[in-house]
Amino acid sequence: MKITGVETWHCRRDLSLFPESRAGGNMPWDVVVLRLNTDSGLSGLASALAARSGKVTEAYIHDNIAPVVLGRDVTERERIWHDLWTLDRHLTFFPVYLPGPIDVALWDLAAKAAGLPLFRYLGAYRDRLPAYASGLFHETTDEYVSEARAYQRRGIPGYKVHGPGPWRRDMEVHRAVRDAVGPDMLLFADPVGEYSLDQAIRVGRDLERLGYEWFEEPFRDFELYKYQALCSSLDIAVAATETTRGGPWGVAQAIAQRAADIVRADVSWKAGITGTMKIAHLAEAFGLNCEIHTTTMAFMDVANLHVSCAIRNCEFFELFVPEEAFQFPMLGALPIDGHGDARVPEAPGLGVELDWAAIDGLCVSHRESVTRA
Repeated sequence: MKITGVETWHCRRDLSLFPESRAGGNMPWDVVVLRLNTDSGLSGLASALAARSGKVTEAYIHDNIAPVVLGRDVTERERIWHDLWTLDRHLTFFPVYLPGPIDVALWDLAAKAAGLPLFRYLGAYRDRLPAYASGLFHETTDEYVSEARAYQRRGIPGYKVHGPGPWRRDMEVHRAVRDAVGPDMLLFADPVGEYSLDQAIRVGRDLERLGYEWFEEPFRDFELYKYQALCSSLDIAVAATETTRGGPWGVAQAIAQRAADIVRADVSWKAGITGTMKIAHLAEAFGLNCEIHTTTMAFMDVANLHVSCAIRNCEFFELFVPEEAFQFPMLGALPIDGHGDARVPEAPGLGVELDWAAIDGLCVSHRESVTRA
């Protein structure tokens, strides 16, 4: 089964993930929908982040990635993955959210051809994971409290605080949310921060007193010295490597320096399912969990869920909220059951559908690269 076409739809949305104060101005949060077509009639699907400029994502896919993929057999996923890393080193320098979606579409194709849901094709370990609601940045403490309580009432077992900053303000929010939801709800802290080391230690110790599960990304991921010092100073688990470049090789450096207690990966930012599985197995060999990070797109988060259910060392599913904002381009909602568990789809491939009516309505550019006759 060979790849005969790479097709994309650049979809423009009126959505910005970060407040202007944190994003350096308004940041459009577009999506590029991707389809790999084959000579068998089957197609593989994925979506790609298109923050700030969907034209950049679209151009990388057609100008750099499509020539590597077209005409190749779907079973050559490992070789294609390495060929794209070589291309990256040869002055292409892919954004962190590419070329992962191509790898996801290849795995979707392979599992469909086998007639299996992707997690079973990879090798199933489980069929569900408890979800935690992962909220956006808010202006007021009351907004954090209201959101955490709303998901607690829905039966979602956990909530992640993305603190508004600065660090003392984050501590106020952490305390208010714990007071509001009581001792039984799982809580996580992720300031997406630029703390100093002493500030992070003080926040981390307060999180320990409050019973939070982990402390995530108080520094930029390349600040390994600070992460190493923080890990050695705290009992609470420190989660890192969310935006670390270099896929499994970049994460390996953090593990080697003992600069993370939990590593992060996802199928968008860590070079697809192939890259994420490599990171998860690397972490397992060192006795660490690999907690899978949201892609900010529900369709790709389903791919995350398949990976999470094919590995042992992942305990939670990150449910990015408000869900409606990140559902596109998937048809329907993420599969969260009444117990707050994310249940992996059992249909072949990723097992969910794209909302083609919404895609057509938001599409501002459609392109297709095909094999030459």
